[in-house]
Amino acid sequence: MSPGTTYEWETPDHIFKPLHEEFGFTLDACATPNNAKCPSYFSIADDGLEQPWDDEVVWMNPPYGRVIARWMREAYEAAAKFGSTVVCLIPARTDAAWWHDCAMKGEVRFIRGRIKFVGAKHNAPFPSAVVVFRSGEVG
Repeated sequence: MSPGTTYEWETPDHIFKPLHEEFGFTLDACATPNNAKCPSYFSIADDGLEQPWDDEVVWMNPPYGRVIARWMREAYEAAAKFGSTVVCLIPARTDAAWWHDCAMKGEVRFIRGRIKFVGAKHNAPFPSAVVVFRSGEVG
């Protein structure tokens, strides 16, 4: 199965661990019981878009389909309104409206090469980026 046919791809440790060391995540906003990166997480059943992220340090590897715009808006607003820090692993879709409306308001870190998500046979067919939204630093 390629990354385009599901949106439940686990972040590889070589991407997650250095970010966790830097930020100290307290919540994984988009997870399953099998791929959660933090002890506290929201699953699909929990609907992380409907849960509070106030004062959390959030890891977010959101669904990469059309709903990504809603997740990015939530990440941006959690930092802007509620004092959260949200670190997002996302496709670098610099032509998308959600990229310009949300991602560019955070700190953008492009990832060199293509990520091979846990369980995938091949690398992702798209470039990726990490976007960091911090309270008081979102534009």
